Amino acid sequence: MNFKTNLRMIALVAIMALLAPFQSNAASSIPSDSAADSRVAAQITLRVNEIQDMDKSNLTASEKRGLKKELREMKKQASGLDSRVYLSIGAIIIIILVLILIL
Repeated sequence: MNFKTNLRMIALVAIMALLAPFQSNAASSIPSDSAADSRVAAQITLRVNEIQDMDKSNLTASEKRGLKKELREMKKQASGLDSRVYLSIGAIIIIILVLILIL
């Protein structure tokens, strides 16, 4: 390959690296016990079902705000239990290009 082709590839990889969405989650870097995660998920599900079944018509505004705040906190806690790894299309293309260049 000549210099212009190499320069274009490097520019393309740099642009993709800048535009590729990266997701970082501090909780996912810590190894977690799946049994404990499933217990926490079950507790969150049970509490959410209790809140849904609750008669909210006779609650005060401050109690409703408290329930909303509790639900938001449980949602944040539940999203931390997700241990999937996401790869964007740009990251996959970069990996393929690097493998092609190495081989």
